[in-house]
Amino acid sequence: MHILTRLALAAAMVAAATVAQAGTVMAADGDRQPERTISVSATGSVTAEPDLAHISTGVVVEADTAKEALARNSALMAKVIDGLKGLGIAAKDIQTSAVNVEPRYTQAKDGRPATLSGYRVVNQVRLTVRDVKRLGEILDAAIALGANQVHGIGFEVSNAETLKDEARKQAVANAKQRAELYASAAGVQLGPVLQIAEGVSEGPRPTFAVRAAAAHPVPIEAGTRLLTVEVSVVYGLR
Repeated sequence: MHILTRLALAAAMVAAATVAQAGTVMAADGDRQPERTISVSATGSVTAEPDLAHISTGVVVEADTAKEALARNSALMAKVIDGLKGLGIAAKDIQTSAVNVEPRYTQAKDGRPATLSGYRVVNQVRLTVRDVKRLGEILDAAIALGANQVHGIGFEVSNAETLKDEARKQAVANAKQRAELYASAAGVQLGPVLQIAEGVSEGPRPTFAVRAAAAHPVPIEAGTRLLTVEVSVVYGLR
């Protein structure tokens, strides 16, 4: 037999053997059963008292001209800010959140177009109060200093992440207990953890608003915050 013919025949035999081997592997893979799993979700919660408060306060002034309104507003706002600093609020905890200069119009009664009657200037700061028990005192002082807008109070737990670790442990333990219950009811055994995913939620934030001067210190109740962690866990089954 010619040498080239013999080489071609040998190559064909090797190729056929390779295809046969691949077919055997594919058949074996096709017979493999999918891994059995169970997915459960559970939560864990801890309750904490807020130790930080955030609040917006500021000054609204109206005048015939924008220049006059801005000048009066700036003088009052400087007094409010200086007074807050004098109460122990650090400069880093006072942040300007809004400065607006808006025209003010008067609507004519006879259907004619509205006419410009003056300007309104708003200057607001966002405060971080690190002693929640002093919040009412600080609000009362801000109003006494000339602030005529107070709104948007929110409370925060500064070490929330540390506290959530306990909630995470509870959530995982609850998930395992639930998975074992399902596995037992189904007549199978719980296997290893294959996947854990986390979602975090918190209780509602208390809110408070006031726009008039207060005759007495403003009563504030911080309440508590519910820190909740939800986990989804995938277990293998034996």
